[in-house]
Formats: sequence, structure tokens, C-alpha cells
Amino acid sequence: MTQRREIAFLDLPRQRARLGEALTRRVDAVMAHCKFVLGPEVTELEERLAAYAGARHAIGVSSGTDALLAVLMGEGIGPGDAVFLPAFTYTATAEIVLLLGAVPVFVDVDARTFQIDPAHLEARIAATLRDGQWRPRAIIGVDLFGQPAPWDELKIIADRHKLTLVDDCAQAFGGSYKGRKLGREARATTLSFFPSKPLGGYGDGGAILTDDEGLASLYRSLRSHGEGQNRYDVQRIGLNARLDTLQAAVLLAKLDAFDAELARREAIARAYDAGLPEIIQTPQRVAGAQSAWAIYSILLPTMALRDSLQSWLKAHGIPSVVYYPKPLHRQPAYASYHNNEIPLPVSEKLGEIILSLPLHPELTDDEVRYIIDTTLEWSKERKT
Repeated sequence: MTQRREIAFLDLPRQRARLGEALTRRVDAVMAHCKFVLGPEVTELEERLAAYAGARHAIGVSSGTDALLAVLMGEGIGPGDAVFLPAFTYTATAEIVLLLGAVPVFVDVDARTFQIDPAHLEARIAATLRDGQWRPRAIIGVDLFGQPAPWDELKIIADRHKLTLVDDCAQAFGGSYKGRKLGREARATTLSFFPSKPLGGYGDGGAILTDDEGLASLYRSLRSHGEGQNRYDVQRIGLNARLDTLQAAVLLAKLDAFDAELARREAIARAYDAGLPEIIQTPQRVAGAQSAWAIYSILLPTMALRDSLQSWLKAHGIPSVVYYPKPLHRQPAYASYHNNEIPLPVSEKLGEIILSLPLHPELTDDEVRYIIDTTLEWSKERKT
């Protein structure tokens, strides 16, 4: 029996210690100049984010949710409009649709990659057109858990139906698709800097990436109350959605170490792939892609086995999380917007058998080995 250890699902204190002086220096600079709203660090971060992703523009905002909200506001999404998005994702992707008075149309996902299913998306668009109650307006592709959505297929579908294509890249900044860094696959790409994300701040934060200069100007206006040439030139209804300068400073320090952290995430994912017992289905890599490994999610054959493994890990000091226990169309907030006669079987099944293991750059090789060995012990125990 392996000696019990305590593992952190996300170890921000250890990360803070590793970043050390670089992070302190960045934060101290902000405290010295006291430009806490849209200070110089925000501009610097925007330039570096755009360069990293190969996009022409980056606009810092207050959260990934506000990034999505600003993008849909910029497209004029509102009452009567339908926005297509995966049922198996976090609520932020759907809630902004309802906040604007539009309706989310939930689409099933691929059983192995967890990404939106293009064939089912086509079927849902066709059904919406036949029904005639809502106007198809946009598709939100979600790069779930760090891997990219099937962007080539989504672009074809969006072009065919003349729909706006948006990339919810909250969990996948730093990942790539067919040799391209994520950030340019859609008309606009939204990022989240929530602390648990691959590039996470020490609070809320987000950004929008786009190659369109007009959209970039519009997003900058929307994040600051719809202002034009100055704060008292109100051109449109907007948001209070600016990125704090202190968060930008933290992100700049972390961006310096970002590629090394991504490499460490990949190494841990490969160790899990090779070491976990056969009863566990490890994540299938999206073809031609590189994951940012925001979350490492495994599948068990049944809910009972998933729950058994989760309990075993907890007893041995290893936290795990179920992302996501209930798909969006089954959540009370969204249930009335989905016809239960339209099945989304994959999204519903995943919530019963999925489990996410710790994966962050602070995990040591010994800790990774402990997680794998503990899982192997569970597998052996259940056979006896």
C-alpha cells in the first residue's frame, strides 16, 4: 500500500512561490504608479496576448463571461435569435445568450473528445429552420478541457448557413489546432484568466482576440460603458468590463513562464496516459491538435465505478472533480428552453462517468506517480 499523501487539485501557493520575485516586481510596479484601471500593464498584456496567438488585436476584459457577452453584443444578438452551443460545457457559454434575450440551442458532443458534434449541429440548425420560431444567428464552439473544437467543420457549417462563429477558448489558450495557435479560428475568440485556467490570474479576468480592427474598436467601447472618444461620449449601451491593471501585472509575470508550464502539463498528461489502469478510458487527443490541458478528464465504465474511484482517491488524499455532473439542457435555468423529446445522450452519459484528475504545473513527478499508483491499487482492489 502506497503511503498516504495530500495532493492539491490546484496549487496556487506553490505557484506563487515559484514565480517569486518576477511576480512581486510586476505587482509593485502597479502599486507605484497607481494606474489601477486600464494602466500600462493592460496595454502590454494585450500586445503580448495578440502576438502569442498570432491575432491582430487583443482586448482585455473583466472575465471570460464578459468577453462572450461583449462579442455577442457586438453582433447584435438579441430577441428572436438562436445561438448554437454544446450542452456539455460550463454555464457561462449559455447564460450570456439568455442575458441578451436570445435562446441557446443545445448540441450534443463527441463521446471521446467531448467537443461539439458537427453532425448534430447540422441537425439542430435544420430543425430550428424548419420550426421557424427562432432565427439562427451564431455558433459558439467551445475548446473544452484544453483541446480545440472541430474548427474546420464548424467554419464550413457557419459559412453554409451564414452564421457568426465564436470561439469560447476559456480553457484552451496556449493550445493549437493543425499547427495554428488557438485565437484565430473564429470571428472572435474569448479567453478566461480565472485562476484555474492554463493562463490564470489571481482573480477574474478575460480577453477577446480578433483580426478585425472595427470589431476591436467596438469591443474596447463595449468594455467601458459604450464610450467613444472619451468617457462622456456615450456611443452605445456598454458594460463595466475592464481588465484590472493588477490582474494584467500578474498575467504578465505568468506569461513569461507559460510555455514551460504548458510543457509540464503535457508531460503529466502523457504520464497519466501511459500509467493509468486499462479500466480507465483516458482522453482522446483531437487529431492534429495540441491541448493546453486545463483539465484531464477520464471515463469509467459506470457511474458506480466512477464514484468508487473518486471515494478511493479522496481517502488517499487525492482530490478529483466531476466536470460536469449535469449537462446544461438539464439544468433548471435552461430546462424550459430545451425540448426533452430531442435527446442529447452523449452529454447526459458523460456526466455519469467522467472524472477529472489533478493536472497542474506544480505537481512533482513523485506526486504524479502517487496518483497513478493509487489508481492502480484501486483497480487491483476491485478485482479481489
